[in-house]
Amino acid sequence: MPVAEWITFVVAISILTITPGLDTVLVIRNTSRGGWKDGVTSSFGICSGLFVHATLSAVGISFILVQSAWLFQTVKIIGAAYLIYLGICSLRSGWKAGSLGIVANQISDNEFNMKRSFSEGFLSNVLNPKTAIFYLAFLPQFINPEGSAITQSFILAGIHFILAMVWQSSLAFVIERAKSWLAKPKTNQWLQSLTGCVMVGLGLQLLLSKNVRL
Repeated sequence: MPVAEWITFVVAISILTITPGLDTVLVIRNTSRGGWKDGVTSSFGICSGLFVHATLSAVGISFILVQSAWLFQTVKIIGAAYLIYLGICSLRSGWKAGSLGIVANQISDNEFNMKRSFSEGFLSNVLNPKTAIFYLAFLPQFINPEGSAITQSFILAGIHFILAMVWQSSLAFVIERAKSWLAKPKTNQWLQSLTGCVMVGLGLQLLLSKNVRL
């Protein structure tokens, strides 16, 4: 994959990672419940679930490649359009104050349970249809049809795993110190609007690039 595409993937997946959503809410909630260890373990469970989505995506991509190269290109175009759609949704959410009024108000002293934290993170990710759809729509943008779809999907998921672990673990670490800031509607509004603009821009770039034209 060309360097420009690697950069595009890292930027896009980073935006996806930091965009407030179910994963962010779960990490903040569990950190609030059982401290930093609870949040980090939940993050590990969430990120481990990415490989399940990568496997399902690779199987779908492989099937599409067997059927038709034209169909593969069509899926890439749909994926680029879906990225734009997510960006627009993020922009719309940015105008709604308080969409992330999370339970980061108090850090409790509940006992940390590693199995519980990991299971909650893993299942919340694996059972999240939005993540599954995103992987199936997004990964084909960066898959070389001449190579192994499964290998490439796992490499891309591995990059996502690292970025997400770093972000979510850092988030868990600062919850106690920045809980009041994170709970502010204005903060969420600014973050949603910014990430929405970037995602729309990336989607347009992918849609207009020669790699996704029929």
